Amino acid sequence: MSHASQAFVPLKIAVLTVSDTRNEDTDTSGRFLAEALTAAGHQLAEKIILKDDKYDIRALVSRWIASPEVQVVLITGGTGFTGRDTTPEAVGPLLDTVIDGFGELFRHITYQELGTSTVQSRALGGLANHTAIFCMPGSTGACRTGWNGILAEQLDARHKPCNFVQHLV
Repeated sequence: MSHASQAFVPLKIAVLTVSDTRNEDTDTSGRFLAEALTAAGHQLAEKIILKDDKYDIRALVSRWIASPEVQVVLITGGTGFTGRDTTPEAVGPLLDTVIDGFGELFRHITYQELGTSTVQSRALGGLANHTAIFCMPGSTGACRTGWNGILAEQLDARHKPCNFVQHLV
């Protein structure tokens, strides 16, 4: 039995680029996500570039989780293993439910592209206060993989047998 709607439901999606070096001109990953989500029919709620600081990330994502104007948060960057990569640590404690399958499927898909280097991906997904949050690596290719390989379908109410829209509206 499908719980999916037959009609497209546009979602309000915020995009966060976590980077110590990128700006609006060089943020190809955030720009890709913003363009992809609007091309799919969703609304860009806000797009921000933020330095990789665990507490600043947590504060911004907390604000979005509490806002009725944001249903989905897409985060790119800060998921590596350097001392400055703190996105999973910032976001993880905010989640009510971890979407284990997002990180698992992301790594499965990227294994086809990167081989065993995919084990260094700390892609993370979860739900908090009826808001879906997805953390992806900072490369534009990783964002393209996450959007085209997973998120475009899972954020579309017409996708069967299930999708995340019913949990967000």
